[in-house]
Amino acid sequence: MKISTPRNFIYFNLLFLGLIIPSFNPAISEIIISNNSLSNNLKKSYFKENLKFNYFINNYSQNKVSGDSPHLVLNEVLDQSRNLEIQSDKQFQEQNVIYAEGNVIVTYRGNILKADKLIYDKLNETVNANGNIKLILENQIFSLDKLNYDFKNQKGSFVNVKGSIKTKNLVNNLDLKSNEFQQIPSALQKLNKKKVLYTPDGINNWIFYTKELKVNQNQWTSKKAIFTNDLLETNQIKFEINSLKIIPKDGKLKLKSSLSYLIFEDKIPIPFWFGNRTLTNTKDGYLLDFSSRWYLGLDKVDRDGYFVGRKFKPLNLFNDFILNLEPQFLIQRSIQGYTKSFVNKGDSITSDKVRRDASLSDYFSLKSELKGEVNDWDLKIDKNLYSFDFDKYSDALRLKVDLSKEIDFLGSKWKKSFFGVYRDRIWNGSIGESEIYFGYGSKFEKVNTWEENGIQKTEKFSAGIGKFKGEGLNNKKLVSNYKGSIYYSLNQRIPLFVEEPANKFVDRSFNYIFEPVKRGIHIDTKLEALYSIYQDGNHQEHIGFGAGPVFVFGEFKKRYFDYTKISFMPFYRLKSGDSIFKFDQVSDKFTLDIALDQQLYGPILIRSNATLNLDGNSKDYGDFINSKISLSWKKRSYELGIFYQPHNQSGGINISLYGFE
Repeated sequence: MKISTPRNFIYFNLLFLGLIIPSFNPAISEIIISNNSLSNNLKKSYFKENLKFNYFINNYSQNKVSGDSPHLVLNEVLDQSRNLEIQSDKQFQEQNVIYAEGNVIVTYRGNILKADKLIYDKLNETVNANGNIKLILENQIFSLDKLNYDFKNQKGSFVNVKGSIKTKNLVNNLDLKSNEFQQIPSALQKLNKKKVLYTPDGINNWIFYTKELKVNQNQWTSKKAIFTNDLLETNQIKFEINSLKIIPKDGKLKLKSSLSYLIFEDKIPIPFWFGNRTLTNTKDGYLLDFSSRWYLGLDKVDRDGYFVGRKFKPLNLFNDFILNLEPQFLIQRSIQGYTKSFVNKGDSITSDKVRRDASLSDYFSLKSELKGEVNDWDLKIDKNLYSFDFDKYSDALRLKVDLSKEIDFLGSKWKKSFFGVYRDRIWNGSIGESEIYFGYGSKFEKVNTWEENGIQKTEKFSAGIGKFKGEGLNNKKLVSNYKGSIYYSLNQRIPLFVEEPANKFVDRSFNYIFEPVKRGIHIDTKLEALYSIYQDGNHQEHIGFGAGPVFVFGEFKKRYFDYTKISFMPFYRLKSGDSIFKFDQVSDKFTLDIALDQQLYGPILIRSNATLNLDGNSKDYGDFINSKISLSWKKRSYELGIFYQPHNQSGGINISLYGFE
């Protein structure tokens, strides 16, 4: 099972930790210790007319926390400036205890706590608050029923916590020098939202709940924590994390938990093992991935059918070189006791695959990825091993290496890369499966997307040169040759009759979709050109062009047949010359791309797309040469589906989550 999530998110406790614990985030502690001019601005602006009493506490305790325990920001700041401001309708002091009631506002180094009642014991250094408590850090807002904290013993609890977390640019939000407190009234609005806006760049906002969050000596625990990306809180999907423990240490957050659940519609729980994970600080803060480490897949070509995989947590080898490992158990191969994924021992890799007996070492495969940076270049190495049988090693191994860098050229951003491949499989239309046995070279490419007069445009340009060894065009022998190529394409979507939604917000009436449907008719156009030349003088070139309609009907709000999207794209190529390889031969001069999305009933959506060969000179005339079909359970905040690709006999299960603000 795969959870697709365009962006990872920051765990909710970071905000509490940012108030109290600096050891795991130097940026936060540095910001909190900065000047306090903004709390003065707050006093003078938004809350000025409501203030009846002010009480400033400075140097309120002579009891020091040991200097060798730097974990609590509050303790550290108390020793330095001890600036705490309590404002309320009623306020009095008995001995060393301050009592505040009615619209209580506590500002501490720019952080704001609102409550109905608050008791602060200066001598024992404890604070207790209850009643409509809100904790505010600019765009981050938390509500809770009760707060207790003992600064001396570093113990406390937060009761019935509910939070709305905006994960993007959290560190910038904590920069008190740039905050403007006129934003505070909007932050005080209810957490419950009436309408939301889809965020295509990923999930940046989450709602979380927990009955009690405890802190003890720099460790944070909760028996059960609930997370959801459904900001309208309709229980479409949520993550239930049990026995959660958070330990900040050495600039990292260590998370531990027991068996957890992914719950659909508050009725269907799917267990998954969240396990032990370590979060490191990034430019976007502490990032957490809820993706299940276990998944089920289907691959009849290399794995003989169904298999189950397990993603290990990333290993930081050295200098931020990250190794991802995914061992896989090949279920179908182990049950049937044989494999049809390899050629006969000693035969050429271009020979036909045969049935061979499978041993224990054939029941396992391994997918791995190594990523890192080398002198400002991004390095990525992908490796697949489809058997641990050493006799099959050269046939079972596939490898890709990419070294790339973004550069400025002719006033725009380009990607420069060097690549290497060993046994890279290519699907080439009606020619079918072909393979690059070995290759290396360099590419220079640019992709540009923009909108002009309502027309969406995507332009791509690439140029490359390399040496390749692969299956010959007209035989199964391996041939080797240098190749250079230049490619250009321009895709456009032109609106003809389009009914624009009144706005892009959705409310609870949008149960099945994350944004309003843009109904109407578009025309898609595509123009492409390719020129390739080979060392032996061979060359091939083509110009291709196509145009076709896209029809969108319905709103996807009613129970059945309220959404249809269908498109047709005929595409014709004017071609001359031939490649010496099978993998890059331009074939299928005339094709028709067909795609259909259809709501059947409620959230049930069927999707299909295929390419029909209409080349009268092809032996595959009238056949579908590429195809995919999927059946999905589609809701506003998530989509769960299964898919199958007949052309390469692969499929799987897919879960997608959608983000809102």
